[in-house]
Amino acid sequence: QPQAGPSHAGLDLQNPERNRAGVPGGVIRRARALVPRSWIQKTLEQITDSPLQWVTPSEVVPVAVLAIQRYLLEDEPRDTIPKPPLYCYDVTISDGVYQEKCYLDPGLNSLVYKNILKVGIEIKISRVSCLYNEKRLGQGILCIDNVHCGGTLDTISLETPFRNRAHGEIPERPLRGGKSHYLALWNNEDPYGDIWLTDKQPEEYNFNNTKIISLSHLEMTWNNRRNFPALLVRVLHKSKLRYYGKPDKKMIEPYQTFLEVADSSGTVSVIMWNALCPEWYKSLRVGFVLLLQDYSVKKSYPFRLQPLPVDPQIKLISTIEICLNLRDPPTNIIIIPEKQVKPEWRLPKLNHRFITRSELDDMPENHICDVIGILVFVGRVQRLKKKESREDFWSYRWIHIADGTSEQPFIVELFSTSQPEIFENIYPMTYFVCTQLKVVRNNAQVPKLLYLTTTNESRVFITGHRGQPYTNDTKVKNFIQWIKAKTDSEEVKNTVIGGYYPYPPVPETFVKYIESLLTAISEVRKEIEDLQYREQKRIAIQGIITVIKYIPHSGATESASTSETLRNANRPSTSQAARESQSQGRDGKRHQEDDPMSSQYFPATYTSLSPCTKKRILQGPYDKLVPVSQSEISAQAKGNKPGIPSIFQRREIASTSNVGKARKPITDRWESQLWREKKFGLIDHLHYNCVYPESIPRKFIFEHRKFLIQQFNSQPAKYIPPDGIPHKLDDFKSARSLGHFEVTILGLNHEIAIDVAFLPMYCPEDLRTSQIDTLLTCMNYSCVYPSEMIDNDRLPGPRAVAGDIIKAVTELDRVHVIGILDICNLGNNKVEVFLQKIYSPENTS
Repeated sequence: QPQAGPSHAGLDLQNPERNRAGVPGGVIRRARALVPRSWIQKTLEQITDSPLQWVTPSEVVPVAVLAIQRYLLEDEPRDTIPKPPLYCYDVTISDGVYQEKCYLDPGLNSLVYKNILKVGIEIKISRVSCLYNEKRLGQGILCIDNVHCGGTLDTISLETPFRNRAHGEIPERPLRGGKSHYLALWNNEDPYGDIWLTDKQPEEYNFNNTKIISLSHLEMTWNNRRNFPALLVRVLHKSKLRYYGKPDKKMIEPYQTFLEVADSSGTVSVIMWNALCPEWYKSLRVGFVLLLQDYSVKKSYPFRLQPLPVDPQIKLISTIEICLNLRDPPTNIIIIPEKQVKPEWRLPKLNHRFITRSELDDMPENHICDVIGILVFVGRVQRLKKKESREDFWSYRWIHIADGTSEQPFIVELFSTSQPEIFENIYPMTYFVCTQLKVVRNNAQVPKLLYLTTTNESRVFITGHRGQPYTNDTKVKNFIQWIKAKTDSEEVKNTVIGGYYPYPPVPETFVKYIESLLTAISEVRKEIEDLQYREQKRIAIQGIITVIKYIPHSGATESASTSETLRNANRPSTSQAARESQSQGRDGKRHQEDDPMSSQYFPATYTSLSPCTKKRILQGPYDKLVPVSQSEISAQAKGNKPGIPSIFQRREIASTSNVGKARKPITDRWESQLWREKKFGLIDHLHYNCVYPESIPRKFIFEHRKFLIQQFNSQPAKYIPPDGIPHKLDDFKSARSLGHFEVTILGLNHEIAIDVAFLPMYCPEDLRTSQIDTLLTCMNYSCVYPSEMIDNDRLPGPRAVAGDIIKAVTELDRVHVIGILDICNLGNNKVEVFLQKIYSPENTS
């Protein structure tokens, strides 16, 4: 088994043996003829014959990418000043004969950052080098110095053997540095790889010769002790993992996690360090009873906030911390079976704080609670950059949970909880439990802000609910009774997965935090190019709306923007582009391989409501709204503030025929005179108005859950063969089909313009307000009629509504506005830019 150390699994230049199953070492100077001939083998032989450390392969052929694995590379001995975190990547390729694990030159890391180099594609390597381990004889690593990324392959065989047997051994080891393991590809919180054990089981223990001390007694006497008696405690909370590796730190497994444990005398924090985390983290569960021996005690860190105790009667011990480590001293951890727990130990029981959705409206800000429900919407995985490092990110997704007590769902911002086996496998129609959620609310904001977000101690459960401590909770039992009365057909029909999700909503008025988002339109290109894979940001720009065009769902694939983006679809992704910050992508033009979709859906509670509830919503305040003619808009605008024309007004509807007679011909496009004057003199015109298939929420189909889960998860680190016939996202029905708008915003200096997409979506909350009476507010709420309302013959269809919106925009001619943009890198040179709201000078106070 290979040992940790530099280049432990590299090329063994001395070993002449060879067979089809691979060789113990690596490169062979002169191999016998093999049919078919291995490109990897030929290239390695070419390197050994070359006087240079690098070569251009005599033949460049496509190879498949099977794995991309990330790890932290320590500083070299010659580095006197510690460098910022530098993550390296090992790339496993296959030429159909052999597999080979290669080191990716750090200059090409941006190809991984933007998910251009990913598993499942074919690549052409045009330059390679050999990095030798000077502490070992004849060992080196094959390095990829120049690469061209191609398209996705339909399928790749996993049966080809590793040419170097050491690359296939378990546990997997990085090619370089002294680290013993790989990190998760997209964040540092998730345990990844085969070093994370799961086989720790409860075991009977004989307490006859064991001395046990209470936590309160330990708090009073720890300063006077050298050896500490055992602790018998119950785990109340378990935090997610924290990775604290740095290039200048020589820790092999630099992990840390917190356990909140308690006995009858109090509750205290336990810190598990380093190598104990891979050994124990996945085996320890909330509720377990532990016997801790050979631990250490230290004064607690003053700035850490402990979670609230499950029982207010239990003393919170915040002066000390219990430290568990593999050595100094080597900690002994034993899981005690629940059947051996005696009542006289008086260990606290778990007390959950379940709330229902109907109770959430009355919960204060920062209140900690637990929820149970059924998932009705599961958003795509997105990433949020950490402040302290440009290479470290949080992974999160938005979900909706219904529990039957309210027409509204729980809206939850679900960050990774170091449970990737759950986070990457949640889908609609799943019974879902999440603990230790925090309430986020702002009643002063319009619209009101109310959602839940995970904390450091949050845990998620989707399977194996039977036997969990929370199953005896009254609110859990009520939910189970409610879900048993539901019909499967309702849930299947109304659940949604993935797509762009514009949350949290932008305030109706311009506030100071939005002012901090202001970005010069000349800097938008750099903001977009700096985005990494699935990173989503919100920015604000100033400008003038000069063009707006409605793209209906049926005609989306024939739009002008589509033809323009398709012209750029075949632009190659090369290592040269990576070294030059993807200079080929700097024209800002959107491109795609599939036809752009033009529908969008706000996955709100409307989809999970009963038919009678839907009927009540449709009879809300908007059943009396009809479009207003252009002359009425103009007349009304004279009485309003400049630049905020109303496009709807409330009036009685005599009959559907009257509605039809009142309407004027529908216009799908408007272009200002200013645009006609300035468009040919621009110094730059950014095209980001394409709507990609990944941006469209899809109706969830249970039979195809594996494919849909994969599409809206992050790109995996290892290749996963397709399950059955390969699908495309376009094969799955959009949850909405209302079309979208293409909007052109001209900078205030009339030198730069940007095309963005505006996706009208539906949120049933809007039907209960009277705020949506202007174009600006309509864009804030992104609200148009749902399909059920469109089918109602009293109301106009989407094209009619679009015509009225376009007419209203004419009143904004030459008006300075502030646009709020959501930007996200979808990977593979796809960037979405959505207009979420526009402000006029009158509503920026």
